[in-house]
Amino acid sequence: MTRRYPVSPAPGPLEDYAQGFDDLFGARAQRHAFRRYLEGLLLPAERNKTLTALANTEPVVGAQRKEAQSLQWFLSESRWDPEQVNRRRVELMLKDPKSSAPSADGVLVIDEHGDRKWGKKTAHVGRQWLANIGKTDSGVVSVTSLWADESAYWPIAFEPYTPAHHFEGGKQDPAFRTKLKIARELVELSVEEGIPFRAVVADSFYGEDEDFKSSLEELGVGYVLALKPSHAWWHKIGEIGSPWEAALAASEAWKGTRDPGDWIEVVRSFRDGHEERWWALEVDVGPYGPQRSRRAVVATTDPKELPDKATWYLVSNLPTTPASERAQESDLTAAELSEIVRLYGLRMWVEQSYKQVKHVLGWSDYQVRSDLAIRRHWQLVCCAFTFCWWAYGRLPTEEMAETDDDPPAESEGRGKKEARAILAGDLEGSKGMVGAVDHAEAILEGILRDAPTTGAKSAA
Repeated sequence: MTRRYPVSPAPGPLEDYAQGFDDLFGARAQRHAFRRYLEGLLLPAERNKTLTALANTEPVVGAQRKEAQSLQWFLSESRWDPEQVNRRRVELMLKDPKSSAPSADGVLVIDEHGDRKWGKKTAHVGRQWLANIGKTDSGVVSVTSLWADESAYWPIAFEPYTPAHHFEGGKQDPAFRTKLKIARELVELSVEEGIPFRAVVADSFYGEDEDFKSSLEELGVGYVLALKPSHAWWHKIGEIGSPWEAALAASEAWKGTRDPGDWIEVVRSFRDGHEERWWALEVDVGPYGPQRSRRAVVATTDPKELPDKATWYLVSNLPTTPASERAQESDLTAAELSEIVRLYGLRMWVEQSYKQVKHVLGWSDYQVRSDLAIRRHWQLVCCAFTFCWWAYGRLPTEEMAETDDDPPAESEGRGKKEARAILAGDLEGSKGMVGAVDHAEAILEGILRDAPTTGAKSAA
């Protein structure tokens, strides 16, 4: 075998992480660019994570320098497969027992993300609904799948949505895929890769689609999906015809916490130690019910007022109790009301953290046009983020610094982060990139600070 020449190492644990991908890059320049790209994404910067910023060169003029040009070539022209990198990244996360290995109690979150982009030559661009900014504008939308539980979350896969005008046959073109079809394919991919999860969770865009729910049932996976307050079914005049009307009827019987009627108290515990009292209602009318193939659940902080921003209308195919007839006929594990609330609460990883991390690591800061280059940039952002979790249990601690045989004299009295920076900075060729390692932990601290509930239990 031809001897592989070494490359300039990345700082600290980032080098160990990068070595896990080296066999996927056939050239030394590719291995070098992979490290430099991750370093640039992880470094704190006031500028957007454009190629000149990643290479630490001047905007515009600096694009012609060799540092920026090499990253441009790596992203657009170099020969490497982003799908292989994604599979390797997921394998590393699945095998990591320290911080990220998924358990069967987690969820598979399906969501979409839109970024403003302009121009007629950029792949996937078009005037469309951009959910993260809440308006229709010119941009690029990606559908994503990520695994999450109460302690961690990380992206599994992503797929760009291509508007119909990019296809010769429009929406009738065989290559055209809706966001819902892409979402189904992402769920199928997770099942094929053997990623464990309790249920698929998603917002009402997916919960309102009958084909999407049917496809999940055909795959044999559980789901907890949101419904719109306006969700309804055929009913006679004067009868209850929606979960919202069922919640209104139950709220009329609400006499307070001591006499809640059909409402069941659910306590949600958050990472900062505080708890919230929620109330859940099992809807047993129309096509939904505890013994039917689908259940409808309403969860709220106030059964009397049903506040818009603190009331969830949910649909699930998880059986009610292990002793129920449906549980005996289904391979899905039963879920009480508290479990339904817990599972959907994990979707808040998307709302509280995912977008923030995308902004910090520069998900939308690419300045390339081709489909391949965009996918590669997104994949490298995912690698940078999962490195944060991968390195979580591997970063040098204060205790490790204190037991070092020859600690630098200037490190005495420093805190954990400062001591770690000195240790990482001693690596040859990495003095200027120490901040990438420290910023990785800062990203994690921000995520954990805004984490969702640590669990939900019924007070009954």
